[in-house]
Amino acid sequence: MSETNEAAAQPAVIIKAKNNGPFLVEGPFRLIDADGQEYALEAGKKYNLCRCGASIKKPFCDGTHSKIGFAAAERAVREAEGETAV
Repeated sequence: MSETNEAAAQPAVIIKAKNNGPFLVEGPFRLIDADGQEYALEAGKKYNLCRCGASIKKPFCDGTHSKIGFAAAERAVREAEGETAV
């Protein structure tokens, strides 16, 4: 595989689910709220996005998950045959 093909095969955005914590997002991405307002993000910076729902800095993580005992599903649940994804 050529260097150009390897670069094209790499995802632009990487999202990692941290154990019982936030989503760590890295790579060039845009973050837009429900009202269509875009957050000003620093290029090259990694961001922790809340997934417990308790952060007062939503959509960003403020560490509240560790105080409330948030326990996340760390693996995607496979769809049963015949079910459709939402």
